Amino acid sequence: MPAFISGWGNCLPPAVMTNADLGTFLDTSDEWIVVRTGIRQRRISHVGMVQLAHVAAARALAAAGKAPDDFDAIIVATATPDLLIPNVASRVQLELGNSTAAALDVNVGCCGFVYGLALARGLVSTGVNERIVLIGAERLSSMLNWTERDSAILFGDGAGAVVIEAGSESNDAILGAHLACNPQPGAALMSPDFGTPRYPLGPRKHPTIQFDGREVFRNAVPGMVEASIRALAKTTLELDDIDLVIPHQANLRIVDAIAKKLTLSDEQVFTNLHNYGNTSAASIPIALTEALEQGRIKPGARLLLPAFGAGLTSAAAVVEWGDRVTPMEKSPAELSACPQTALELIAPALEFQRSVKNTT
Repeated sequence: MPAFISGWGNCLPPAVMTNADLGTFLDTSDEWIVVRTGIRQRRISHVGMVQLAHVAAARALAAAGKAPDDFDAIIVATATPDLLIPNVASRVQLELGNSTAAALDVNVGCCGFVYGLALARGLVSTGVNERIVLIGAERLSSMLNWTERDSAILFGDGAGAVVIEAGSESNDAILGAHLACNPQPGAALMSPDFGTPRYPLGPRKHPTIQFDGREVFRNAVPGMVEASIRALAKTTLELDDIDLVIPHQANLRIVDAIAKKLTLSDEQVFTNLHNYGNTSAASIPIALTEALEQGRIKPGARLLLPAFGAGLTSAAAVVEWGDRVTPMEKSPAELSACPQTALELIAPALEFQRSVKNTT
């Protein structure tokens, strides 16, 4: 039984932090960041991750023309949950107004959405579920040490969602996927201060992201290329059959290197990381939604979605789109108003991190 994407939506918090903003408290500049990453700005959320996920999911359901009671499973891919017990998928389910669906979280960092896509496809194709809401959502600003330039410039907040349901042979379909993980270099991208190792509580500590950019780059490019090749091998398609590649939006150098390895033209690759930075598990569904809004995905288009993330994980999925590229309905769901600027939102964390740094 084929599984296809019937709805899509994203949610981007309104507060924008530009590279110039970062330059007010870090030794950096717009030119320095753009040359090394391709990023010009990112979003900082004034609400929790559940709220971001809820709005994206509500918009995806409306795009599919479905009501909250119409899905029987919800999957949230995230590395920055608001809480660990219960899972955040159940909290998003509550916000949506559904009281019967299965709910689970997936944490494989930036690969979360693609892993979730493969999982949803399996659940639908085997008849376990009929319609699944899959969300990639992150509030990475809550994890960043704003005094550490190498990681502070990279990440942003946001959410994206799709509705996946059972279809017929004539429907667009999730054709195949490949999932992998090489745990040996996993310390290159890690948050060692988040989770049960923090207890028993010692001196106050803020969660941080441990990031080795060179090691991540060294593994990201071959990992995403290999995952793409293996995902395609599980379908009847070749790379030449792909109309658009929507990669995880981590760093423009990584995207360019993958395009070169796969001999892709600029027109074949969709990027929006200049506006949002690395939003981890949210990056592909945010980009997918924007590609549809910009007319980059045509009816019948064949898509390749490669990703790489913490673990170190790698993944890719191949999707054949259907005839509909516009939402059936529009959701009224919106985030609450944000009276603060991005700099004002991070000010308490920055002040605390500076004080800790000055005393160590």
